[in-house]
Amino acid sequence: MAFFKHEFLDFFIELAPNNNKDWFDLNRKRYEDFVKEPFKKFVTHIISKLAENDPSFSELEAKDCIFRINRDVRFTKDKIPYKMMVSAVVAPNGKKSKAVNGVYFELGPEHLRIYGGVYEIDKEDLLIVREAIAKDIPKFQKAYLNPEFVEVFGELRGDKNKIIPKDLKEAANKEPLIFNKHWYFYTTFKPETILDDNLDEIILNCYKAGRPVELYFNELIKR
Repeated sequence: MAFFKHEFLDFFIELAPNNNKDWFDLNRKRYEDFVKEPFKKFVTHIISKLAENDPSFSELEAKDCIFRINRDVRFTKDKIPYKMMVSAVVAPNGKKSKAVNGVYFELGPEHLRIYGGVYEIDKEDLLIVREAIAKDIPKFQKAYLNPEFVEVFGELRGDKNKIIPKDLKEAANKEPLIFNKHWYFYTTFKPETILDDNLDEIILNCYKAGRPVELYFNELIKR
């Protein structure tokens, strides 16, 4: 079944040149009917599908996972009030998760994008991950070179530190991802994919493809 109608995309297309509170208030019912409520139902559906095989998802509710459409404009010069997408992170702790440990997805008129991996990581956990990779490089590479992962996501991404502890430099010459200060991945689909009958399967298949990498990090850091 299709979870979203063309009106979902139409709302954001019209919001783009009218991104202000007055326009949003006039079109709030459209937002409620074609964006907010369908997205809430969709996230609830994804939670239920993941909970079938992993009880750690069973206590989640959509409200725990869905991010607000309002932008945080406190510390930016860009005061545009609304995001051009809806997004959610379906993970055991929802939006409180320190890292995805599940699946994050955003739906908008530019794309459907699905993420996973480790993004927010403190100094201690960063060292734990780097040391573990250095100790057993083949185990790490087996996770991110898994054919299904490569087919869906291509590669692990992340900003890098130029300087790392001296005792890790030799291993980092063999595995440059040790220089990373986070490890994340994503894949992108055309916005029309949001209207597909099998949108849920697309996201669930991405979740499955990312599991080898997720499980690797889950063994090392408590999230």
